[in-house]
Amino acid sequence: MEYLNPARTPYTAHDRALIGTEHARQARAHFARHPSYRPTPVHTLPGLAGTEAVHVKDESGRMGLGSFKALGGAYAVHLLAEHEGGGTPFVCASAGNHGISVASGAAEVGVDCVVYLSEGVPEAFAQRLRGLGAEVRRSGEDYEASMAAAVQAAERHGWRLVADSSWNGYTGIPLDIMRGYTVLFDELADPGALPAVPPETGSPAASSGAPAGLEAYSGSLNGSSAATGGHSAPRSAAGAPTHVFVQAGVGGLATAAAGYVRDRWGEQPKIVVVEPEGAACLLESARAGEPVRVQGGHTTLGRLDCLEPSLIAHQFLHHLADLYMTITDEQAADAARLLAGHGVHLSECGAAGAAGLLALTPAARDALGLDDASRPLVVGTEGPVEPK
Repeated sequence: MEYLNPARTPYTAHDRALIGTEHARQARAHFARHPSYRPTPVHTLPGLAGTEAVHVKDESGRMGLGSFKALGGAYAVHLLAEHEGGGTPFVCASAGNHGISVASGAAEVGVDCVVYLSEGVPEAFAQRLRGLGAEVRRSGEDYEASMAAAVQAAERHGWRLVADSSWNGYTGIPLDIMRGYTVLFDELADPGALPAVPPETGSPAASSGAPAGLEAYSGSLNGSSAATGGHSAPRSAAGAPTHVFVQAGVGGLATAAAGYVRDRWGEQPKIVVVEPEGAACLLESARAGEPVRVQGGHTTLGRLDCLEPSLIAHQFLHHLADLYMTITDEQAADAARLLAGHGVHLSECGAAGAAGLLALTPAARDALGLDDASRPLVVGTEGPVEPK
Protein backbone atom coordinates (compact mmCIF):
# COMPACT_ATOMS: atom_id res chain seq x y z
CA MET A 1 0.00 0.00 0.00
CA GLU A 2 1.24 3.51 -0.83
CA TYR A 3 -0.21 6.81 0.41
CA LEU A 4 0.99 10.08 -1.08
CA ASN A 5 0.71 12.62 1.69
CA PRO A 6 -1.82 15.35 0.80
CA ALA A 7 -1.03 17.24 4.04
CA ARG A 8 2.61 17.91 3.10
CA THR A 9 3.71 21.44 4.08
CA PRO A 10 7.12 23.09 4.56
CA TYR A 11 9.40 22.76 7.57
CA THR A 12 8.83 25.59 10.05
CA ALA A 13 10.66 27.48 12.77
CA HIS A 14 8.54 25.55 15.29
CA ASP A 15 9.76 22.26 13.79
CA ARG A 16 13.36 23.49 13.98
CA ALA A 17 12.95 24.29 17.67
CA LEU A 18 12.03 20.64 18.25
CA ILE A 19 14.34 18.73 15.89
CA GLY A 20 16.98 20.20 13.60
CA THR A 21 20.65 20.48 12.83
CA GLU A 22 21.49 22.32 16.05
CA HIS A 23 20.17 19.43 18.13
CA ALA A 24 22.27 17.07 16.02
CA ARG A 25 25.34 19.22 16.69
CA GLN A 26 24.72 19.12 20.43
CA ALA A 27 24.13 15.36 20.49
CA ARG A 28 27.17 14.70 18.34
CA ALA A 29 29.35 16.81 20.62
CA HIS A 30 28.09 14.68 23.49
CA PHE A 31 28.91 11.41 21.77
CA ALA A 32 32.29 12.68 20.57
CA ARG A 33 33.45 12.19 24.17
CA HIS A 34 32.39 8.53 24.13
CA PRO A 35 35.25 6.08 23.53
CA SER A 36 33.13 3.90 21.22
CA TYR A 37 31.80 6.70 19.04
CA ARG A 38 32.78 6.98 15.40
CA PRO A 39 30.71 7.69 12.28
CA THR A 40 29.23 4.60 10.66
CA PRO A 41 30.00 3.77 7.03
CA VAL A 42 28.00 4.52 3.91
CA HIS A 43 27.88 1.92 1.12
CA THR A 44 27.17 3.25 -2.35
CA LEU A 45 25.48 0.80 -4.73
CA PRO A 46 25.36 2.05 -8.32
CA GLY A 47 22.26 1.32 -10.39
CA LEU A 48 20.26 -0.30 -7.60
CA ALA A 49 16.49 -0.06 -8.11
CA GLY A 50 16.94 1.83 -11.37
CA THR A 51 18.67 4.82 -9.73
CA GLU A 52 22.05 6.43 -10.32
CA ALA A 53 23.10 4.97 -6.98
CA VAL A 54 21.68 4.07 -3.59
CA HIS A 55 23.51 5.17 -0.44
CA VAL A 56 23.11 2.73 2.48
CA LYS A 57 23.93 4.17 5.91
CA ASP A 58 25.08 1.04 7.75
CA GLU A 59 24.24 1.18 11.47
CA SER A 60 25.06 -2.46 12.16
CA GLY A 61 28.29 -1.56 13.96
CA ARG A 62 27.07 1.48 15.85
CA MET A 63 29.10 1.79 19.08
CA GLY A 64 29.28 -1.98 19.45
CA LEU A 65 25.53 -2.20 20.12
CA GLY A 66 24.41 -3.24 16.65
CA SER A 67 21.86 -0.57 15.72
CA PHE A 68 21.07 3.13 15.39
CA LYS A 69 19.22 2.90 18.71
CA ALA A 70 22.59 3.26 20.45
CA LEU A 71 22.26 7.00 19.75
CA GLY A 72 18.84 7.42 21.36
CA GLY A 73 18.11 5.73 24.67
CA ALA A 74 21.66 6.10 25.97
CA TYR A 75 21.65 9.79 25.08
CA ALA A 76 18.43 10.37 27.03
CA VAL A 77 19.80 8.41 30.01
CA HIS A 78 23.03 10.42 30.01
CA LEU A 79 21.07 13.69 29.96
CA LEU A 80 18.81 12.55 32.79
CA ALA A 81 21.81 11.53 34.89
CA GLU A 82 23.49 14.88 34.22
CA HIS A 83 20.39 16.90 35.15
CA GLU A 84 18.93 14.77 37.94
CA GLY A 85 21.84 12.72 39.23
CA GLY A 86 22.06 8.96 39.65
CA GLY A 87 20.33 6.62 42.04
CA THR A 88 16.77 6.25 40.80
CA PRO A 89 16.54 3.27 38.41
CA PHE A 90 15.63 3.59 34.76
CA VAL A 91 12.87 1.50 33.22
CA CYS A 92 11.75 1.02 29.63
CA ALA A 93 9.93 -1.29 27.28
CA SER A 94 11.65 -2.53 24.17
CA ALA A 95 11.41 -4.70 21.11
CA GLY A 96 15.14 -5.24 21.60
CA ASN A 97 17.45 -2.44 20.48
CA HIS A 98 16.02 0.48 22.48
CA GLY A 99 16.43 -1.52 25.68
CA ILE A 100 20.04 -2.30 24.80
CA SER A 101 20.73 1.41 24.38
CA VAL A 102 19.03 2.34 27.66
CA ALA A 103 20.80 -0.48 29.51
CA SER A 104 24.15 0.54 28.07
CA GLY A 105 23.62 4.16 29.10
CA ALA A 106 22.48 3.13 32.58
CA ALA A 107 25.56 0.96 33.04
CA GLU A 108 27.78 3.85 31.98
CA VAL A 109 26.29 6.15 34.63
CA GLY A 110 26.14 3.39 37.27
CA VAL A 111 22.36 3.23 37.67
CA ASP A 112 20.10 0.17 37.77
CA CYS A 113 17.90 -0.57 34.77
CA VAL A 114 14.80 -2.72 34.21
CA VAL A 115 13.69 -3.60 30.67
CA TYR A 116 10.27 -5.03 29.82
CA LEU A 117 10.09 -7.28 26.77
CA SER A 118 7.05 -8.88 25.20
CA GLU A 119 6.99 -12.64 24.82
CA GLY A 120 7.82 -12.36 21.11
CA VAL A 121 11.17 -10.57 21.49
CA PRO A 122 14.01 -12.99 20.63
CA GLU A 123 15.93 -14.36 23.60
CA ALA A 124 19.13 -13.10 21.95
CA PHE A 125 18.09 -9.59 22.95
CA ALA A 126 17.28 -10.64 26.51
CA GLN A 127 20.71 -12.21 26.85
CA ARG A 128 22.44 -9.09 25.59
CA LEU A 129 20.43 -6.96 28.03
CA ARG A 130 21.44 -9.15 30.96
CA GLY A 131 25.03 -8.92 29.78
CA LEU A 132 24.75 -5.14 30.15
CA GLY A 133 23.53 -5.54 33.73
CA ALA A 134 19.83 -4.91 33.12
CA GLU A 135 17.03 -6.83 34.78
CA VAL A 136 14.77 -8.31 32.09
CA ARG A 137 11.06 -8.85 32.68
CA ARG A 138 8.72 -10.45 30.14
CA SER A 139 5.22 -9.02 29.91
CA GLY A 140 2.47 -9.40 27.32
CA GLU A 141 2.26 -10.57 23.75
CA ASP A 142 3.23 -7.34 21.97
CA TYR A 143 5.20 -4.13 22.36
CA GLU A 144 2.17 -2.18 23.58
CA ALA A 145 1.65 -4.63 26.46
CA SER A 146 5.29 -4.40 27.51
CA MET A 147 5.08 -0.61 27.35
CA ALA A 148 2.03 -0.61 29.60
CA ALA A 149 3.92 -2.77 32.10
CA ALA A 150 6.91 -0.41 32.06
CA VAL A 151 4.68 2.63 32.61
CA GLN A 152 2.96 0.89 35.54
CA ALA A 153 6.30 -0.06 37.07
CA ALA A 154 7.57 3.51 36.77
CA GLU A 155 4.46 4.84 38.50
CA ARG A 156 4.49 2.14 41.21
CA HIS A 157 8.18 2.39 42.13
CA GLY A 158 9.02 5.97 41.19
CA TRP A 159 11.47 4.82 38.52
CA ARG A 160 12.47 6.98 35.57
CA LEU A 161 10.68 5.91 32.40
CA VAL A 162 12.79 6.13 29.22
CA ALA A 163 10.30 5.47 26.42
CA ASP A 164 11.00 5.97 22.74
CA SER A 165 7.33 6.70 22.07
CA SER A 166 5.49 9.85 23.12
CA TRP A 167 1.95 10.76 24.14
CA ASN A 168 0.11 13.66 25.74
CA GLY A 169 2.00 14.58 28.90
CA TYR A 170 5.11 12.57 27.98
CA THR A 171 7.23 14.19 25.29
CA GLY A 172 10.52 15.46 26.75
CA ILE A 173 12.46 12.19 27.00
CA PRO A 174 11.32 10.76 23.64
CA LEU A 175 12.23 14.08 22.03
CA ASP A 176 15.77 13.76 23.41
CA ILE A 177 15.90 10.21 22.02
CA MET A 178 14.92 11.44 18.54
CA ARG A 179 17.49 14.21 18.77
CA GLY A 180 20.11 11.57 19.50
CA TYR A 181 19.13 9.73 16.32
CA THR A 182 19.87 12.85 14.26
CA VAL A 183 23.57 12.19 14.78
CA LEU A 184 23.54 9.51 12.09
CA PHE A 185 22.14 11.99 9.57
CA ASP A 186 24.59 14.69 10.64
CA GLU A 187 27.43 12.30 9.78
CA LEU A 188 26.13 12.32 6.21
CA ALA A 189 26.79 16.05 5.99
CA ASP A 190 30.52 15.57 6.65
CA PRO A 191 32.75 16.26 3.64
CA GLY A 192 32.99 13.12 1.54
CA ALA A 193 30.48 11.19 3.66
CA LEU A 194 28.30 10.41 0.65
CA PRO A 195 30.83 8.83 -1.73
CA ALA A 196 30.99 9.70 -5.39
CA VAL A 197 29.19 7.20 -7.56
CA PRO A 198 31.71 4.68 -8.94
CA PRO A 199 31.30 3.35 -12.49
CA GLU A 200 29.00 0.37 -12.82
CA THR A 201 30.68 -2.99 -13.07
CA GLY A 202 28.18 -4.45 -15.49
CA SER A 203 26.12 -6.27 -12.89
CA PRO A 204 22.41 -5.91 -13.59
CA ALA A 205 20.54 -3.37 -11.51
CA ALA A 206 17.70 -4.57 -9.37
CA SER A 207 14.32 -4.40 -11.00
CA SER A 208 12.42 -1.20 -10.39
CA GLY A 209 9.07 -2.81 -11.01
CA ALA A 210 6.54 -3.45 -8.28
CA PRO A 211 6.76 -6.88 -6.66
CA ALA A 212 3.49 -8.68 -6.17
CA GLY A 213 1.81 -8.20 -2.83
CA LEU A 214 1.48 -4.43 -2.63
CA GLU A 215 -2.03 -3.03 -2.73
CA ALA A 216 -3.05 -0.56 -5.41
CA TYR A 217 -1.62 2.94 -5.14
CA SER A 218 -3.96 4.79 -2.81
CA GLY A 219 -2.68 8.36 -2.75
CA SER A 220 -3.75 11.01 -5.23
CA LEU A 221 -1.06 11.49 -7.85
CA ASN A 222 -2.38 14.88 -8.91
CA GLY A 223 -3.00 18.05 -6.98
CA SER A 224 -0.79 17.17 -4.01
CA SER A 225 1.98 19.44 -2.77
CA ALA A 226 4.07 16.27 -2.41
CA ALA A 227 4.00 15.52 -6.12
CA THR A 228 6.94 16.53 -8.29
CA GLY A 229 5.11 16.81 -11.54
CA GLY A 230 5.71 13.18 -12.38
CA HIS A 231 8.66 13.54 -14.74
CA SER A 232 12.20 14.19 -13.55
CA ALA A 233 13.91 13.42 -10.27
CA PRO A 234 13.95 16.17 -7.63
CA ARG A 235 17.18 18.13 -7.58
CA SER A 236 18.61 18.50 -4.11
CA ALA A 237 21.36 20.61 -2.59
CA ALA A 238 24.86 19.61 -3.62
CA GLY A 239 25.83 16.36 -1.94
CA ALA A 240 22.35 15.75 -0.58
CA PRO A 241 20.32 12.60 -1.24
CA THR A 242 17.37 13.08 -3.57
CA HIS A 243 15.18 10.70 -1.54
CA VAL A 244 15.27 9.27 1.98
CA PHE A 245 13.61 5.92 2.71
CA VAL A 246 13.29 5.26 6.43
CA GLN A 247 11.54 2.42 8.23
CA ALA A 248 9.26 3.08 11.17
CA GLY A 249 7.83 1.40 14.24
CA VAL A 250 6.46 4.21 16.43
CA GLY A 251 8.25 6.67 14.13
CA GLY A 252 11.19 8.06 16.12
CA LEU A 253 13.86 7.50 13.48
CA ALA A 254 11.63 8.73 10.68
CA THR A 255 10.97 11.90 12.67
CA ALA A 256 14.67 12.45 13.26
CA ALA A 257 15.23 12.00 9.52
CA ALA A 258 12.48 14.45 8.61
CA GLY A 259 13.63 17.14 11.05
CA TYR A 260 17.28 16.90 10.11
CA VAL A 261 16.85 16.50 6.36
CA ARG A 262 14.46 19.43 6.06
CA ASP A 263 16.70 21.71 8.14
CA ARG A 264 19.94 20.71 6.39
CA TRP A 265 18.82 20.09 2.81
CA GLY A 266 15.47 21.83 2.48
CA GLU A 267 12.24 20.71 0.89
CA GLN A 268 13.61 18.90 -2.17
CA PRO A 269 14.64 15.49 -0.77
CA LYS A 270 11.57 13.26 -0.81
CA ILE A 271 10.96 11.46 2.49
CA VAL A 272 9.33 8.04 2.38
CA VAL A 273 8.14 6.30 5.57
CA VAL A 274 8.20 2.50 5.30
CA GLU A 275 6.14 0.27 7.64
CA PRO A 276 5.30 -3.43 7.83
CA GLU A 277 2.06 -4.39 6.13
CA GLY A 278 0.90 -5.78 9.48
CA ALA A 279 1.61 -2.62 11.51
CA ALA A 280 0.97 0.52 9.45
CA CYS A 281 0.13 2.83 12.35
CA LEU A 282 1.76 5.95 10.88
CA LEU A 283 0.18 5.50 7.45
CA GLU A 284 -3.27 5.00 8.92
CA SER A 285 -2.77 7.94 11.28
CA ALA A 286 -1.79 10.13 8.33
CA ARG A 287 -4.89 8.99 6.48
CA ALA A 288 -7.07 9.73 9.53
CA GLY A 289 -5.39 13.04 10.31
CA GLU A 290 -4.80 12.04 13.93
CA PRO A 291 -2.93 9.31 15.82
CA VAL A 292 -4.83 6.04 15.65
CA ARG A 293 -4.20 2.56 17.00
CA VAL A 294 -4.38 -0.07 14.28
CA GLN A 295 -5.55 -3.62 14.75
CA GLY A 296 -2.50 -4.95 12.97
CA GLY A 297 -1.66 -8.38 11.70
CA HIS A 298 1.16 -10.88 11.82
CA THR A 299 4.61 -9.64 10.85
CA THR A 300 8.08 -11.08 11.38
CA LEU A 301 9.54 -7.56 11.46
CA GLY A 302 9.56 -7.51 15.24
CA ARG A 303 11.36 -4.20 15.85
CA LEU A 304 8.81 -2.47 13.59
CA ASP A 305 5.71 -4.21 14.92
CA CYS A 306 4.07 -1.20 16.60
CA LEU A 307 0.35 -0.58 16.52
CA GLU A 308 0.20 3.01 17.77
CA PRO A 309 2.47 5.89 16.67
CA SER A 310 4.45 8.28 18.79
CA LEU A 311 2.48 11.51 19.10
CA ILE A 312 5.50 13.65 18.14
CA ALA A 313 6.22 11.37 15.18
CA HIS A 314 2.71 11.67 13.83
CA GLN A 315 2.70 15.45 14.21
CA PHE A 316 6.05 15.82 12.42
CA LEU A 317 5.59 13.30 9.66
CA HIS A 318 2.00 14.27 8.92
CA HIS A 319 3.30 17.42 7.27
CA LEU A 320 6.96 16.60 6.45
CA ALA A 321 6.78 13.12 4.88
CA ASP A 322 6.03 12.85 1.16
CA LEU A 323 4.90 9.23 1.00
CA TYR A 324 3.90 6.46 3.39
CA MET A 325 4.08 2.86 2.25
CA THR A 326 3.97 -0.70 3.53
CA ILE A 327 6.07 -3.73 2.73
CA THR A 328 5.58 -7.43 3.25
CA ASP A 329 7.83 -9.62 5.36
CA GLU A 330 8.92 -11.35 2.15
CA GLN A 331 9.96 -8.07 0.54
CA ALA A 332 12.07 -7.22 3.60
CA ALA A 333 13.73 -10.64 3.48
CA ASP A 334 14.43 -10.25 -0.25
CA ALA A 335 15.99 -6.83 0.34
CA ALA A 336 18.21 -8.20 3.13
CA ARG A 337 19.45 -10.96 0.81
CA LEU A 338 20.06 -8.50 -2.01
CA LEU A 339 22.08 -6.18 0.21
CA ALA A 340 24.05 -9.10 1.63
CA GLY A 341 25.04 -9.90 -1.94
CA HIS A 342 26.58 -6.42 -2.05
CA GLY A 343 28.41 -7.00 1.23
CA VAL A 344 25.95 -5.11 3.44
CA HIS A 345 24.73 -7.44 6.19
CA LEU A 346 21.49 -6.36 7.84
CA SER A 347 18.50 -7.96 9.48
CA GLU A 348 15.18 -7.94 7.66
CA CYS A 349 14.10 -4.99 9.84
CA GLY A 350 17.39 -3.30 9.05
CA ALA A 351 16.73 -3.68 5.32
CA ALA A 352 13.12 -2.48 5.46
CA GLY A 353 13.89 0.98 4.05
CA ALA A 354 15.65 -0.60 1.09
CA ALA A 355 12.69 -2.94 0.67
CA GLY A 356 10.45 0.09 0.37
CA LEU A 357 12.62 1.54 -2.39
CA LEU A 358 12.64 -1.76 -4.27
CA ALA A 359 8.87 -2.24 -3.88
CA LEU A 360 7.72 1.16 -5.20
CA THR A 361 5.11 0.97 -7.94
CA PRO A 362 5.70 2.85 -11.20
CA ALA A 363 3.03 5.37 -10.18
CA ALA A 364 4.80 6.10 -6.90
CA ARG A 365 8.19 6.37 -8.61
CA ASP A 366 6.72 8.89 -11.01
CA ALA A 367 5.09 10.91 -8.22
CA LEU A 368 8.37 11.01 -6.30
CA GLY A 369 10.47 11.78 -9.37
CA LEU A 370 12.58 8.67 -8.76
CA ASP A 371 14.61 7.82 -11.86
CA ASP A 372 18.07 6.90 -13.13
CA ALA A 373 19.48 10.24 -11.94
CA SER A 374 18.27 9.80 -8.35
CA ARG A 375 20.55 9.19 -5.37
CA PRO A 376 18.29 7.85 -2.60
CA LEU A 377 19.46 7.22 0.96
CA VAL A 378 18.31 4.19 2.94
CA VAL A 379 19.18 3.52 6.56
CA GLY A 380 20.39 0.05 7.43
CA THR A 381 19.13 0.30 10.98
CA GLU A 382 20.51 -2.91 12.48
CA GLY A 383 22.74 -5.86 11.79
CA PRO A 384 21.60 -9.49 11.93
CA VAL A 385 19.88 -10.30 15.21
CA GLU A 386 22.12 -13.32 15.72
CA PRO A 387 25.22 -12.70 13.56
CA LYS A 388 26.87 -15.80 12.17
